[in-house]
Amino acid sequence: MTLVVYVGGARSGKSTLAVERAHAEGGPVTFIATGEAGDEEMAERIARHKSERPAGWTTIEEPIDVAGALASVADTDTVIVDCLSLWIANGGDGALPAPRGGLTIAVTNEVGLGIVPVNALARAYRDDLGRVNAAWVAASDEAYFVVAGRTLRLA
Repeated sequence: MTLVVYVGGARSGKSTLAVERAHAEGGPVTFIATGEAGDEEMAERIARHKSERPAGWTTIEEPIDVAGALASVADTDTVIVDCLSLWIANGGDGALPAPRGGLTIAVTNEVGLGIVPVNALARAYRDDLGRVNAAWVAASDEAYFVVAGRTLRLA
């Protein structure tokens, strides 16, 4: 398995880079989307993301059971998990994926670079996501910090 992680701020270009990388693989791609359309703005965001993907790609909408979604995909497919940050916010466990034959690309936000959140829930989320991001990057074959559409290789 090859695991690639794109981590960075919101709207920094992570998802675009993940889609480009998956497309370059040239084979079947499955997109595991963890976001849910809880309001109109999020529904529009999800629709925009869907429209940016090639028509032949498979999409699995799974807000919590990412491991189950990954297990349902052919071992040779490229998989994009977008994104770890919403998965954790939805109550996902953040567990690393089981080894698989195909390329796995994960997208996640870095939320720990700003001020310390004022409330305990926000601090706990920041801390949990930081631990998940660190674990996924440590397990990755390649990791990139994305800022304004530019990448800095981490691993």
